[in-house]
Amino acid sequence: MNVKAYTLSTCIYCMRFKQFMKAQGQEFEYVDVDLLAGDAREAVRRETESICSGCGYPIIVVGDMVIRGFDEPRLREVLGL
Repeated sequence: MNVKAYTLSTCIYCMRFKQFMKAQGQEFEYVDVDLLAGDAREAVRRETESICSGCGYPIIVVGDMVIRGFDEPRLREVLGL
């Protein structure tokens, strides 16, 4: 299952999400939005707004489902863990 996350490098919940995914042996992509600059940052900002307007971080996209924040029980359910 394709998992992509929009994270912040300093966000504790984003760090917990990354640790959880690695500990579970799950493949995933992530973008630390705060480390981007210029056009790349603006493009990702527009992308996240279209996915989940007004959401905090992390924004986790699993297939066509959006999970707001690090919700371990929900992730386990969606990923079949």
